[in-house]
Amino acid sequence: MDMKERLKIPRQPMPEQEPKVRARNFDEVPLGYTPETAKLEALRCIQCKKPACVDGCPVEVDIPGFIALVAEGDFIGAAKKIKSTNALPAVCGRVCPQEVQCEIQCVRGKKGEPVAIGRLERFVADFERAAGEVSIPKMPASTGKRIAVVGSGPSGLTVAGDLIQLGHEVTIFEALHKAGGVLVYGIPEFRLPKAIVASEVDYLSKMGVKVETSNVIGKVATVDELFEEGYDAVFLGTGAGLPTFMNIPGENLNGVYSANEYLTRSNLMKAYLFPEYDTPIVRGKNVAVVGGGNVAMDAARTAMRLGADNVYLVYRRSRKEMPARIEEIHHAEEEGIQLNLLTTPIKYIGDDKGWVKSMECLRMELGEPDESGRRRPVPIKGSEFIWDVDTVVVAIGAGSNPLVQSTTPGLDTNKWNYIIADEETGQTSREGVFAGGDIVTGAATVILAMGAGRKAARAIHKYVMSK
Repeated sequence: MDMKERLKIPRQPMPEQEPKVRARNFDEVPLGYTPETAKLEALRCIQCKKPACVDGCPVEVDIPGFIALVAEGDFIGAAKKIKSTNALPAVCGRVCPQEVQCEIQCVRGKKGEPVAIGRLERFVADFERAAGEVSIPKMPASTGKRIAVVGSGPSGLTVAGDLIQLGHEVTIFEALHKAGGVLVYGIPEFRLPKAIVASEVDYLSKMGVKVETSNVIGKVATVDELFEEGYDAVFLGTGAGLPTFMNIPGENLNGVYSANEYLTRSNLMKAYLFPEYDTPIVRGKNVAVVGGGNVAMDAARTAMRLGADNVYLVYRRSRKEMPARIEEIHHAEEEGIQLNLLTTPIKYIGDDKGWVKSMECLRMELGEPDESGRRRPVPIKGSEFIWDVDTVVVAIGAGSNPLVQSTTPGLDTNKWNYIIADEETGQTSREGVFAGGDIVTGAATVILAMGAGRKAARAIHKYVMSK
């Protein structure tokens, strides 16, 4: 196919479950490309001599290279090319915000729609797994160096994958009973199936990474004790898992959840299958989710799948300022989530048994931009109103996990208790201790955490080999 013909190919849509059907099940929403569709989409790539898309990828995937292989029908080769720099392609293809990273840089997007890089990444990873063609790369000779990775979220998994392929012995310590961090406790099944995460962790295990679950560093052992046990370096990827509330009256009422608890119960502990699984969750009929990010979207869409009649997303700014991915907002609205913008709760009201029954809200208007660059919401005097709800999920962000910082002398943190680490190396104030991901930046994206993990892995390798 010549270039003129390729330029005429429209961006290929991803088939999805019907909104009314998927709103009541936890199955994955997008159904994936067929081989034929993937090849057609790959032909849209014009193979730029200076591919800007690669500059937009935090883990430096050879995007034109893997897409060229897809166009040729070499899907296994394409998967291997991605995996040379990204150990979690099936995850990234599903949850990374490609629209503001690699795809926004795509030349095809200047006069039309960019190449669907994320959808192609997901396709080749799924094809490789379904075909049983996942192969372990040849591992180098052991360096004799031991690295401890605290936390098995995106940054920790990336560090482990990179370091094991450099010949080091790597052990991941995970506090929860399953590896994956936010990928398993935070992101719902309908966005990222647990089996996908498990297969990516299994891939690392087959390369030799040891994973110790139910192991809370800071309690079971401290960072200093890890060094005493013979580890040459420690990477901290403990995430931002501390629930954040608004400190308004009524937050201690039954039926008021943090998004962390609500999603962890549902995602990791399978509360949506109660009593088959023994972790319960309130199945509200009128659910309010406070917030406008991806976590708020996940909580709102989860509430709908748990059987709610009405799910209200309550956000204090306008739609333009919502930090959630456009695709997530679109999917939520298709499923019946009701957006209530320029609104903020100021009080939760309980019944005589201590359960939330309503909330008092204020209408807002937008003022001048704040430090985030978004226009600041300003309350409208006298606009108070009462709203009947029986469940509230607060999804306004998360704080730093404090346990490791409080048990590691000499580890510098900022005023929010996030670990201070060099942006390019992940080096902290403690020699041999590196950090990356949300515990450094605050809550951000999966791929940015992976990018931090990649940089830290290089620095850790250089550090342990110089000793």
